[in-house]
Formats: sequence, C-alpha cells, structure tokens
Amino acid sequence: MGKTAIIGSGESVLAFQAGGVEAFPVQGEQQARETLRRLAKTHSVIFLTDELAKPLKDLIDRMNESPYPIVISVPSATGESEFAVQRMKEQMERALGVDILFQREER
Repeated sequence: MGKTAIIGSGESVLAFQAGGVEAFPVQGEQQARETLRRLAKTHSVIFLTDELAKPLKDLIDRMNESPYPIVISVPSATGESEFAVQRMKEQMERALGVDILFQREER
C-alpha cells in the first residue's frame, strides 16, 4: 500500500498526475464503484470527485470504517459542490472532535 489515486470523470483527474497521483478516469457511477473497490486493495489514499462520491456514499462510508483506504471527496473541474465540502467538514470533525470551521466542540 502507500499509493495514492484519484477517480473521476473526464479530464478533471489528469491534473493530479503532475503531483504523482495515479489517475483513473471513469464514466458513470458503476465504473467508479468497480474502480474504487479494486483500488481499495492496493492504495491507501483515494480521491474521488464529488459528482461520483455522492452516489457512492454507501460504499465510502463502509470503507471509512477501516483505517485504509482513506477515501476523500474533492470538487471536480466542473465546479465546487457542497457535497465535497460537507464530507471534508464531517471527516475533520470526526478526526479532531471539533468543528474547526465554526469553532464548536462535538458533544
């Protein structure tokens, strides 16, 4: 393990290659689901563009029960989605126990 990948539609994932991230362009939810399952066996960090992360939330939530892989939703090239921002906020709160965006402690 130790490898990093990104799954997304179209060219939005290709920019990550410059940073050493393996890019996996997919078309549609089913192909993304299959790719995510396959990469979960060999990669420790997997970025997933938000337009695909939202329909795969069930699978991502199950994967997040284990330490690896870490699946992170990121905004796609088509624009920022509230889904990616909300998921990132939830993950930070879970990890830190504090809402760092609004400075509220979890109860």
